This record gives sequence, C-alpha cells and structure tokens, in this order.
Amino acid sequence: MKMSLIKVDHVAKIYQGGEGTVYALKDTNLQVLQGQFLALLGPSGSGKSTLLSILGALNPPTEGKVFIDDIDIYGLDEERRADFRHEYIGFVFQQYQLIPYLTALENVMLPLAITRHSDRTQREMAQKVLEKVGLGSKSLRLPNQLSGGEQNRVAIARAIVNNPVILFADEPTGSLDTKTAKEILELFQALNKEGQTIIMVTHNLENLAYVSHAVQIRDGIIEKAPQPVVGGVI
Repeated sequence: MKMSLIKVDHVAKIYQGGEGTVYALKDTNLQVLQGQFLALLGPSGSGKSTLLSILGALNPPTEGKVFIDDIDIYGLDEERRADFRHEYIGFVFQQYQLIPYLTALENVMLPLAITRHSDRTQREMAQKVLEKVGLGSKSLRLPNQLSGGEQNRVAIARAIVNNPVILFADEPTGSLDTKTAKEILELFQALNKEGQTIIMVTHNLENLAYVSHAVQIRDGIIEKAPQPVVGGVI
C-alpha cells in the first residue's frame, strides 16, 4: 500500500500589491501518494506555479500547512528548510537554468558540491545519470552545443543526481517541439515507473496521457482534471 507523501492542509497564498489583495491560492487541500506522477493543470495565472513553489519549500504560504513525509516544512527554520530541499527535492525549470560555461557533466555535478563525495565519485555519479537520460556521449559539451531537448535532459539529470524523494517540473515541455516534448514526457514516465514521485505543472491537456493523476487549478482553487488520465486515476 502506497504511503501519503505530501499533504497540503488549507493552504492559501495572498499577495498585497498596488492593485490590492490577490488570492493566488484559496483554501487548498491536496494529498499526493508516494510514487504518483501528478499533473497540476491550469491556464496562466491559475495558481499552479505558486502551488509548485510552495510544495517545493520555496514559498511560505500565507495560511495553512504543508507536510512532506510528515514533516511540517514551513515549521523548519530557513537553514533546515534548505537542507530539506537538498535531501528531498529535485527541480526542473522551464528555462533549464544551466550554467553556460560549464559542461553538461559539470552542470549535473552542481548539486553534489556540498556533499562529502570525492570529486571522482561526483563525476561518476553525474556521468551515470547522464547516461540514464541518454546523454552519456555528450557529457563534455557546453549547453550551447546541445539542442533544447538535450538541455532539458541535462536539467533533469541535475535534478535527479541526488536521488531526490520528489521531482518537481515546471512546464518542462513548454518550449519544446511536439516530438521532443514526447521524448521528455516518456523519460519522466520511465523515471516514475522506477518509483520516482513526480509533480509536473502543465497547461497542455495532451500531457495528461503520461501521468497517473491530475488536478486542475482555476483561480487559485483545485478542481478535478477535465478529462480522464490514460492509465491512471484522477
């Protein structure tokens, strides 16, 4: 029986600005089981990226609590929360955020810099995960020598090199052509089949074919996804 990994308990996020009070999230409740591949679906401005940043221990909610592995993540001080992110979480951002003057291998090694592994071990770990994402032969190339899809794979490799408990992806196929997007989603699907818990923000209904669960966010409120997930449960 799969265990509950993430619990979102009555979370709200409120911003105060020149236009007054903005409710990015309203009384949000969500539970994610270990091993799920969950899509957070919604249009721009719906609150899905805000929710992802809150789940990723990056953005404290205005109200409510978030528990990951029964840990109240915003009950931790900033230093302990940073340690928590390093241990539990991997991020894949839409713009990849690769360091342009570092090779693919060196980019993937970055999360290992604060570990106690030797430089040789770090290189071996990074090379192994690059091979896992299909880039073992391109480990010494710079980002500008790689295609968009290959840069995305490097970003995924960097996110999983520490074996995180949860992988978060924010619109990972948003800037890719259809063929490359399919390849990236199939890679996520393969990682999920190995047991990786994945939470992906997307606005594309076609991406639901690759996930096991989905919810839709509209105006800061979680609703059911608008169509069945192929092979999964909403």
